[in-house]
Amino acid sequence: MGSYSARNRGVLRAALREALKQPGRGKWDAVRAGFAEASGDVLVIQDADLTAPPEDLTKFYDAIANGVAEFCNGSRLVYPMEKQAMQFLNFMGNKFFALTLSYVLGQQIKDSLCGTKMMLRSDYVRLMRRIEVLGDFDPFGDFNLLFGASLLNLRIRDIPVRYKDRTYGQTNISRFKHGWLLIKMTIFGLFRIRWS
Repeated sequence: MGSYSARNRGVLRAALREALKQPGRGKWDAVRAGFAEASGDVLVIQDADLTAPPEDLTKFYDAIANGVAEFCNGSRLVYPMEKQAMQFLNFMGNKFFALTLSYVLGQQIKDSLCGTKMMLRSDYVRLMRRIEVLGDFDPFGDFNLLFGASLLNLRIRDIPVRYKDRTYGQTNISRFKHGWLLIKMTIFGLFRIRWS
């Protein structure tokens, strides 16, 4: 794939500007709809609120292109964050899920809930077939992708991203309701992946 060229940066910027109306609801539905429309060999998830800036995507591409990673997982917990980017309870929750999911996956990750992720299309196609046995358990998609990458024995690597204050809109995440759902999904992963 070579190094990240100016042409590739232009293609990436153009791709980020395109909009697509998803057929259903939720993040996982949006990810699948976007990936189905994408035409490139490399697929990326970038949250629309741009709290993690797209400029960091060059590091993800370089890791894939150079064979360092087969699944790039963004980590917001490396660089200093802006003051309002993540509340304390969310920060502690992210630390907890990173620790428990590292055990489930058998590979260390620092931030299981970061929205920024990248992988090859060919691996995504295989991953979607592989996770069919897991059923429809994850409305967000982060665990679907991480569990699938683990089941395929892909090299998962954390790539640090800067995390900024939200400048518009509101989060769709309910800290306690969705936190409980994430705990159930982690337990699901323990039984279906780690202890199966």
